[in-house]
Amino acid sequence: MNTHILDPEAGTDPHFGTIPDERTIEQRLASGFILVDKPAGPTSHQLAAWARDLFGLERLGHGGTLDPFATGVLPLMAGRCMKITNKVLKHRKSYIAVFRFKTTPTEGELDEIMARMTGRIYNVPPEVSAVKVQVRTRRIFAFERLDLNEKDMVARITCEAGTYIRTMARDMGLMLNQAVELKELRREQSGMFSLDDCVTMDAVADAVWLWKECGDESALMRIVHPIEKLLVELPQCVVKDSAVAALSFGAPLLRPGIVSVPAGIPVGQDMLITSLKGEAVGFVKLTVASDDIGALENGEVARPSMVLMDTEVYPRRWVKQA
Repeated sequence: MNTHILDPEAGTDPHFGTIPDERTIEQRLASGFILVDKPAGPTSHQLAAWARDLFGLERLGHGGTLDPFATGVLPLMAGRCMKITNKVLKHRKSYIAVFRFKTTPTEGELDEIMARMTGRIYNVPPEVSAVKVQVRTRRIFAFERLDLNEKDMVARITCEAGTYIRTMARDMGLMLNQAVELKELRREQSGMFSLDDCVTMDAVADAVWLWKECGDESALMRIVHPIEKLLVELPQCVVKDSAVAALSFGAPLLRPGIVSVPAGIPVGQDMLITSLKGEAVGFVKLTVASDDIGALENGEVARPSMVLMDTEVYPRRWVKQA
């Protein structure tokens, strides 16, 4: 995406704020996330509760739900990072699934059914799901057969967020006129993150023990990521230090405070605000199209829709010093 540079000479004061990768572990736990490889057995909620108790945090939840029997990529969001859960859960997902048939279909039958189940499909959540059961559509980007062995088929499914693979197994059974069981399910990709980015819960527990008992936070620093790593794919408007504090208090974004703004963002759309150090300040809703901002000298261009930065990070320039 193209960017309009409005103040190429703007600089940042090193005495305030922190480059995200240089934050302390306490700062990361106040606004960060962990990528875990969920084991089979516990619910996503139980796993988040266990991690919350392990760290001694009041606010820690999971981003995206996996059934108890399912494994794989599960983000755990800490502190202010929980506020952006709905913004980062819309990315496509990829799963490896094992389907068990009562009677093994032919490869031709399976390929025909999988082709019919690719694209926009109806996907009704199962009754055991955590959401209201209602008819909705989801997009299946790819449904690929990896192996067919006796009565089991291994497949890779790349799909829109919120797709229920258990429902796909049921629908496959209706088309085959037999019961089809979802035997195993492993989420291998969630947005930009894959299993290669994840750690086990045992690794998390070991890292916390080293931190609390030995004062060694090195392992935990590799596990707990700053919130900004979740937002790197979003268009970012960079603002001056003088604007950061006002925005953290929920003030509107004014034209003089902008360093750069992404092109092509229309009125009414949300946009991520970052500092010159790359810190996530919050989200604003544009009241002026981003392509028109450069022609202005003053005035409001956006209003806050979500604040992510603590109010005490940058000084309040509008307060008179005694």
